[in-house]
Amino acid sequence: MSPRRREWPHRQLARLRTAGRLTGAQFRHQKLHLGFAIIGVALAVLAITLLAGTGIGVLETGEQRFQTADRDLWVTSGETRLTAAGGGGFTNTLSHSRTMAAEMEARDGVALASPLAFETVYVSPSDQGEFQTFVATGVPGSGSAVQVTDGRGIQGDPHYANGTYEGEMTREVLIDQETAQSLDVSVGDTIHIGGTLAAARDNEFTVVGISPTFERMLGTPTVTLPLSELHEITGQTQTAPATFITITTSDGTDVETVQQELEAEYPDYEIRSNQEQLAAVLQEQVILLAAAGTLIVLAIGAGVALTFSLLSLVIYQQRPTFAALTAQGVAPPLLLLTVIGQGLLIGLLGGGVGLLLTPPAVAGLNRLAAAVVGFDSLVQTAPWIYGSALGIAIGIGTLAAAVAGWRVSRAPSLEVLE
Repeated sequence: MSPRRREWPHRQLARLRTAGRLTGAQFRHQKLHLGFAIIGVALAVLAITLLAGTGIGVLETGEQRFQTADRDLWVTSGETRLTAAGGGGFTNTLSHSRTMAAEMEARDGVALASPLAFETVYVSPSDQGEFQTFVATGVPGSGSAVQVTDGRGIQGDPHYANGTYEGEMTREVLIDQETAQSLDVSVGDTIHIGGTLAAARDNEFTVVGISPTFERMLGTPTVTLPLSELHEITGQTQTAPATFITITTSDGTDVETVQQELEAEYPDYEIRSNQEQLAAVLQEQVILLAAAGTLIVLAIGAGVALTFSLLSLVIYQQRPTFAALTAQGVAPPLLLLTVIGQGLLIGLLGGGVGLLLTPPAVAGLNRLAAAVVGFDSLVQTAPWIYGSALGIAIGIGTLAAAVAGWRVSRAPSLEVLE
């Protein structure tokens, strides 16, 4: 090996060390400008993580709501549409749901088949009080899937009486904590519920427990009462409609096998898994899906643009300093390494600060979302979001600095110093 080749690695290491010292000197002398640059990159990273996290959260929240219902399959009739009436819910398109649920529950592999109905009702703590609209959930019985945090669950549904609707009404209702606060009631108090104001004044129910189950599923305050009693107070006993028939399979049973068997037996109905049902619910929500996707694209695009512009501006503002170094004999390649070092360091520090700020910012946004729209954990981050944000901060920051440095190195030193 020739002496020149043996000396080449040493020259490169010396150049890198010199570039590092120059970069450190720039940071010491340009603390304010470079500090603002770090803050700017941190904000760009924060924008990426929060916007992308919101987009991912919008898509995942719906699936999590279905998972909390603790069911394996969902049976529907026709399209499953979201309705904005009374704060949200679903349309009830499945008629004679009790009879069909009983048939399905009698099949092998099905442990439980329960119809669920969601209706907008009027609720007031007294028959002469101010009525508010809530989403009412009708269930055949509270069961183990309905979590009760205070009081007790609903004791069955005797009013159904094998389809005659002549049994005694329990007049029991479960409410969630937000509903309790809104109505200023607690366990043991009575409230009026009905599909119309007249029906609400005539139907008094006793709050027997506090349950967050359906509030978590729907993201809105709810009241939960026996299904037949919901049909009674909304005038739907003739058709007994439901939104879903939810199915829990027996232990050790393959869910897909049960799904295929039910599909063959009931070809006129849609039988879906949790993910399939979520897709069906959101099928017509094009704006929601587009907004979620746009947030993710916007987050990445805005982060790239902001980081590139910011680093270009920072390097451009240092033209006199770089021109003076060039006039003193600093070679353009060494100057370019110095600039790249600045971009790398600013991207690394700014990206790190942005990632550190993300968890408290996510927590704050989720608290705000829970207070405004009723959904917890609407902003959800993931390792790939953190990795992408940091990669953009370092990669784009370094690239922007290199491009800006190349442009500065081509400018005549004397013109810059004039």
